[in-house]
Amino acid sequence: MSETSAPAAGGITFRQVGAALQPVFDPEIRMSIVDLGLVYGAEIAAGAKGPAVKVRMSLTSPACPYGPMLLASAHSALARIPGVADVDVDLVFSPTWDPRTMATEEAKEQLGLF
Repeated sequence: MSETSAPAAGGITFRQVGAALQPVFDPEIRMSIVDLGLVYGAEIAAGAKGPAVKVRMSLTSPACPYGPMLLASAHSALARIPGVADVDVDLVFSPTWDPRTMATEEAKEQLGLF
């Protein structure tokens, strides 16, 4: 996810998007979806009623039983960003999630990956 803090549409920043998603935890691994690298990207655009945020994310596996809950939690977290008028959370599986290359260094350490 982009680390820029420059405002995009409607003054919403990518940093705000990342901060909003940070508290969304994968319940099986008990780590943030951001730290795990499950958030693949975000777009902020001007919408008809105000700023629209679209996020692409994955799950730890396509068969994740918590998938619907994680998507709903991400959607809810993004909708709470002040000024956001529309939210879209797209579930993608390409590229396949790989914690060795996608997770933060802290997450890799907690997962026991070196």
